[in-house]
Amino acid sequence: MTQTAAGTGGHDGDGGTRGRGTRGAAADTASTAAGRAAGDTAVADGPATGGGAAGGDASGGGAAGGGASGGGAGRRPAVPSLAELERRATSHRDRPAFGHDALITCDRLVRVFSTDGVEVQALQGLDLLVSEGELMALVGASGSGKSTLMNILAGLDVPTAGAASVAGSDLLNMDAKARLRYRRDIVGFVWQQTARNLLPYLTTIQNVLLPMQLRGRGRQRAARLKHADELLRMLRIDHCRDKRPQQMSGGEQQRAAIAVALANTPSVLLADEPTGELDSATGEEIFAAFRTANAELGTTIVIVTHDQTVASEVRRTVAIRDGRTSSEVLRRTEVDAETGQESLVAREYAMLDRAGRLQLPADYTQSLGMEHRVLLELEPDHIAVWPDHSPPPDAPQNGRAAEDSQDGESSQGDQDDDQSGPGNAGGAQP
Repeated sequence: MTQTAAGTGGHDGDGGTRGRGTRGAAADTASTAAGRAAGDTAVADGPATGGGAAGGDASGGGAAGGGASGGGAGRRPAVPSLAELERRATSHRDRPAFGHDALITCDRLVRVFSTDGVEVQALQGLDLLVSEGELMALVGASGSGKSTLMNILAGLDVPTAGAASVAGSDLLNMDAKARLRYRRDIVGFVWQQTARNLLPYLTTIQNVLLPMQLRGRGRQRAARLKHADELLRMLRIDHCRDKRPQQMSGGEQQRAAIAVALANTPSVLLADEPTGELDSATGEEIFAAFRTANAELGTTIVIVTHDQTVASEVRRTVAIRDGRTSSEVLRRTEVDAETGQESLVAREYAMLDRAGRLQLPADYTQSLGMEHRVLLELEPDHIAVWPDHSPPPDAPQNGRAAEDSQDGESSQGDQDDDQSGPGNAGGAQP
């Protein structure tokens, strides 16, 4: 087991000796030797990491021997040879690129907004992978960065740094013409406000035909009309074919908006709070439309929502906090072998980004009093995270204070023995 400490600040373990007289110094010397010997043993058995000091007290050797602090001057790891360095570089170079098999890839994505000389980081190194054919939800509090991420994926905004690609399109290096083609052919978007999705002076069928007409290639008018009618039937709003938006309900308008977003058969459909202005029953109808589009057309769908009902209906829910992905809930269906009954099992995971950063849930850290730094223990099959209960740098440590007290009493006793005990060959000075 290897143990190390992680955190934002702290102090090194106590080391060195405190003035205790001749016998205290001798005890420290012996302790230092024991600590070094135990530290060598710990290094031989396995790597030990930490800032613990080798000597300084009688218990220093025991601490080092335990492998928790790595005590003292352990053996330094061997310097790798040139051939080993070349082998490592080759293996790293031959590994597949991050997100090589994903439809949507966000790699350390950064978006900084600057207003009146004040900079605000909406995205702070966000990592996200979405596979082709997924139906997933993005959740997060206001200001977490989820709407900024959606605007970047929709081609409406440009990230400050990092990398982002959708269906092979690099969202950082597109010119205006390529960005227009991307928004027209590759991605569809459904806004929360129904007025932004449909032109009020066109009927439903005319709204669905408009993106195909603007595209101007690929299909003749008869084929476009057939495709539009198929979308309306699939989303169960064919009865609104010749109605204008003001003649339809809110749910019908949103389903018509989904049909418009799917008109050019995009690879990705993005929806920003599509049920935010609807009641729960109508919201379920809208989500049923998304499921139908995902199942029948194979369209990858990403939904930003605050609605926990919608978030619980998808197989994957990713939470964004402070501009980074923080946690992920995966849901799967399990069948009982004895009864044959199906049940939905959900499991929450913490997200580990490419830099090795991990966001622990706030209720977890608060319940255990974790702050500033934590203690990590490497086990054969997992990493344990422990709260750090060491005292602050300016507070005396209980073990060291007790040891100092014992050393002081021992030194005083030695002086009394030297002065009053018979047969003292050294001859105590008065």
